[in-house]
Amino acid sequence: MDITLLIKSLILGVVEGLTEFLPISSTGHLILAGDLLDFNDDKAKLFTIVIQVGAILAICWEYRAKIVSVFAGLATERTSQKFVLNLAIAFMPLAVLGLLFGKQIEAVLFRPVPVALAFIVGALVIIWAEKREHKVRVESVDELRPLDALKLGLAQAFALIPGTSRSGATIIGGLLFGLSRKAATEFSFFLAIPTLTAASAYKLYKFRDLLKTDGDVALIGVGMIAAFFSALLAVKGLLRYISHHDFIIFAWYRIVFGIVVIATAYGGWVNWTVD
Repeated sequence: MDITLLIKSLILGVVEGLTEFLPISSTGHLILAGDLLDFNDDKAKLFTIVIQVGAILAICWEYRAKIVSVFAGLATERTSQKFVLNLAIAFMPLAVLGLLFGKQIEAVLFRPVPVALAFIVGALVIIWAEKREHKVRVESVDELRPLDALKLGLAQAFALIPGTSRSGATIIGGLLFGLSRKAATEFSFFLAIPTLTAASAYKLYKFRDLLKTDGDVALIGVGMIAAFFSALLAVKGLLRYISHHDFIIFAWYRIVFGIVVIATAYGGWVNWTVD
C-alpha cells in the first residue's frame, strides 16, 4: 500500500472534519488541499465526497440522544414527526438543484480561484448579516415551521457553489430568518445528515468502478476515521464558541484565505489548476 496516499488521505480527512460544520466551506478547502497534494483526479473527487460519512457519524454521535428520541417517537409524537418533516423539506432544494445543475457547476467552478472568490463573497455576506439587527423568533430546532425549513433549504442550496459553505449558508440564512445562533447551527448539523449521506451514496454508486482495489477502500477508511474525530472536535468547539461570540471571525478568515489563494495563483507562487 502506498504510504504517501495514506498520508494524503489522513490530511484530507482532517481537513474535511475540521471544516465541514464551520462556515468556511469544506468543499473549498478540500479542492485547495487536493490541489496542493496533487490528489485531484476523479478518484480523489470521489474520495472527498465519501469521507463525509465520517463527519456525518460525528454528528450522529454528538446528538445520539436527540436522534434516538426522534426515531423512538416517530410513530406517535408530533414533535418528532415535525422534526423529520422539516429536515425532508429543507433537504429538497439542494437535492433537486444539484441533480439539475451539479454537473455544470462542477465543470466550471470546482477550481481554486473561483473557490477563493466565493470565499470572499461569502465573507461579505456573513459580515452584512452580523451587522443587521438580529431578532430571534425561533429559539430551538423543535420550534421550526415547515416554511422556515423551506427557507433554510433554499439557503443551503447556495452551497452548490464551491467555496460558499453548506453550513455557513444554512446558519447565516437561519440568522436572517429569525433563528437563534444555537438553533441555526444545530439545524445545519442535523440537515447535514441527509444531505451528506445522499451525496456520498450517489457519488459512490455513480463512480463505484473507480474503487478497484482493497487499497482504495483503505484510503477511504483512513479518511473517514480522520474526518470523524476532527469533526467531533470542530462541532464541540463551535457550539462553545457561538454561546459567546458571533461569526465575524470566520468572515475575516475567509477573506484572508481567499486573498492568499488569488495572490499565489496570479503571482505564480503556487501552480493552482486554473483553467
